[in-house]
Amino acid sequence: MTIEFDKDGHAIAAGDVTVYNAMPDTREYIGSSSEFINPGQGLPGHAYTDQPFKAKKGFAVCRTQDNKSWEYVADYRGEIRYSTISKQEIIIKALGDYPANTTDIAPTEFDRWDGNAWVSDEAARTAAIRQAAASKKAELKAVADSEIDWRQDAVDGGYAEADEVTELAAWKKYRVLLMRIDTSKAPDITWPIAPEFR
Repeated sequence: MTIEFDKDGHAIAAGDVTVYNAMPDTREYIGSSSEFINPGQGLPGHAYTDQPFKAKKGFAVCRTQDNKSWEYVADYRGEIRYSTISKQEIIIKALGDYPANTTDIAPTEFDRWDGNAWVSDEAARTAAIRQAAASKKAELKAVADSEIDWRQDAVDGGYAEADEVTELAAWKKYRVLLMRIDTSKAPDITWPIAPEFR
C-alpha cells in the first residue's frame, strides 16, 4: 500500500514506505529501508521517497543541497594529489571536485609548478648539492681535526710513538687535500680518502 503525505510531509494514513537514506553531512546515498509511518508522522531525517540514480563509476549519488532531488557528485576519495604550492601529498577524503592548486603528478625535490606542469628548478638543485658538499666537507674536516689534535699533542709533548708521527703526517696531508676541495664544483668532486690505521 502506498502512503500518501500531506503538503507538510506528514502521513495521512499509517503504513510502510520504502525510503532512500542519505548521510547527514555529505548527503551521500547509503541505502534503502522500509519504514512504518504513523498518521501525522513525517519521514525519518535524511530519508526520501524518490529513488536515487543508479551507481556510476567515479561518482557518488548524493542528495542535492536543497534536498529536492538526487545528483551525481565526483568521487575521488582515496586518490592522491599533490599541492602545486607546497608539493605536499594530499589524500582525497571528501566528495566533490579535486582541490584547487593540485595535480596528480608527483613533484621531485627541486620541482616548481609553472602553472601547467612541474619544471626542475636547476638553481635550487645546484644550491642544495653545493650545500650538501659544504656540509660533508665540514664534517670530514671535524674528523680530521680530531685525529690531528691528539697526535699533535703527543708530538709537541715529546712522547709520541713512531706510528703516531706517521699517522699525524697522513692526517695532515688528508686535511690539506680536503681543504683544497672547491664545493662550488659539486657534484663533480673527488673526495680524498681518509687515512686508515689499526
